[in-house]
Amino acid sequence: MDWGLKNRLSKIISPKDNRGVMLAVDHGYFLGPTDGLQTPRTTIRPLLPYADSLMLTRGVLRTSVNPDVNIPIVLRVSGGTSIVGDDLSNESLVTSVEEAIRLNASCLALSIFVGSKYEHKTLVNLSKLVDLGERYGIPILAVTAVGKEMNRDSRYLGLACRIAAEIGAHIVKTYYCQNFEEVVEGCPVPVIIAGGKKLPRELEALQLAYNALRDGAAGVDMGRNIWQSRFPTSMIKAVRSIVHGSSNPEAAFEEFIKSSEIETHIESR
Repeated sequence: MDWGLKNRLSKIISPKDNRGVMLAVDHGYFLGPTDGLQTPRTTIRPLLPYADSLMLTRGVLRTSVNPDVNIPIVLRVSGGTSIVGDDLSNESLVTSVEEAIRLNASCLALSIFVGSKYEHKTLVNLSKLVDLGERYGIPILAVTAVGKEMNRDSRYLGLACRIAAEIGAHIVKTYYCQNFEEVVEGCPVPVIIAGGKKLPRELEALQLAYNALRDGAAGVDMGRNIWQSRFPTSMIKAVRSIVHGSSNPEAAFEEFIKSSEIETHIESR
């Protein structure tokens, strides 16, 4: 692994504690305008100071993030399907590595769909992207996407994560599950967890982050559980306190409550 690739990886997962807080705002590439993310610039701006990296598409990066913001970019480069299409797994590479370099991306992300109709295609996409990333010193994040017909258990997620690592992904993003430590143990590269759909209570999302880190995750890539919260800034602060501050869910939730009270006061002025 060359210096440039190591340097970019260190911006995603801090070498100080081997953890990272990634803010996911790439949902629009297949969901369109999403609750809480209708106007990306408005959503992103107040959260940036508390994220270690930002995962998004080139379109949102260009239009919604100021060029003078110093935050590592995890650029979503796969797509080509939508929520109204026939099969979300039928993705292709939709952004070139040359474009990613122009955008100063620190990492490239794509989805793989192990067990789906288009499994082979998405795994070959990953292989090609790894080759290109290695050529230019850019790490690759493989997202183990899960369809409705697939189980989110340790056997399936462990299989998907290991395949991604075997093909050459430098980081893998997956879902938390029972026996998650087995997934991490079987994957020789860092694993971060997806937040998934908005959970009913913020404490549940904080518990999810805590459990994942306890069981070996290198960090979180959260989106909806942050920016669909009534108090997104307070929520990302609480998540950060778990990832980097070794806080427990209850203490982080107390921090969330105190911070949200301040937010409420500011809103009422």
